[in-house]
Amino acid sequence: MSAHLERIGLARPEGSVDQTTFARWVQSASRLDERLLRLIPELVRRSGVRRRHSVLIATDWESQRFLAPAAAADDRGPSTAARMERYRREAAPLATRAARAALGGRTDVTHLVTVSCTGFAAPGFDLALIESLELARTVERTHVGFMGCHGALNGLRVARAIVEADPAARVLLCAVELCTLHYDYGAERDRVVANGLFADGAAAAVVSAGAATTPWRIAATGSCVLPDCAAAMRWDVGDHGFEMRLGPEVPARIEAELRPWIDGWLAPHDLTVADVASWAVHPGGPRILSAAEAALGLDRAATADSRAVLAEGGNMSSPTVLFILDRLRRRDAPRPCVALAFGPGLTVESTLLR
Repeated sequence: MSAHLERIGLARPEGSVDQTTFARWVQSASRLDERLLRLIPELVRRSGVRRRHSVLIATDWESQRFLAPAAAADDRGPSTAARMERYRREAAPLATRAARAALGGRTDVTHLVTVSCTGFAAPGFDLALIESLELARTVERTHVGFMGCHGALNGLRVARAIVEADPAARVLLCAVELCTLHYDYGAERDRVVANGLFADGAAAAVVSAGAATTPWRIAATGSCVLPDCAAAMRWDVGDHGFEMRLGPEVPARIEAELRPWIDGWLAPHDLTVADVASWAVHPGGPRILSAAEAALGLDRAATADSRAVLAEGGNMSSPTVLFILDRLRRRDAPRPCVALAFGPGLTVESTLLR
């Protein structure tokens, strides 16, 4: 029995900030060196982001700044414990909004798959979802944790395996990330870039056996760890938040390594890159999208939905690819469709939808 992507629900925090305002604040409040301060507007412009949402931002941006300005040159901001306390308070309500939208009033969920890499709490937001959505207390739970931007595709793999093993199963997948909790006060260029790129959001999907006429069948999943790239992309737990380390070589490695693997992955399904009718490529940033386009021989139209999601809400880490898939499903984009995302390692995760 095949697994189908039945419904998707999305949620972002109410508070948001446009990138121009964010750049002005960083320049006025940060203790970066003069060279980086001059670069801030250009780095923000190149991000491909117009607006980002955050649980740290009041609806009125001017009434509550992103995080308190650094008090001294060695100020690294709130402790990881303080940031995790905020995660514990904020993750569950945001996840609930997305999940409720995906369920459409139904509660007949047999399995719950949760995804997050930006916070740790036990009991986690999975138990909060069971309570707030009034799901059965016998729901079977699986958590995909700390896997990075491709976590939702790992979650889809789990959901597919459950449904194919038990056609009566109805799986709720929910990914929530509060990336802005890890705003970094450091002066390293990659940290400054991350500060201007990442955002908060949640996305949920219902996966079930569906009916013979239900579109968006999850036909296959794939995974590849690119060679000699372990240090190129890292997500470390520090004393003052989780620290994103993104090496400048990442786009070049994706451009060099992605196509050979994709060709080999598609071949058993009697497909080539040219046969793929639509793409949901996780927008880790404009350079990541450009590298994927170059590797696969795609024009910018093929990643237009990815760029639109990035512009509208920034890089929300794991939920982002579900935001893209929702856009594709709503306009009934042609299939086969391939979803791609990249994460620490450097790893590639893929999902084929028919």
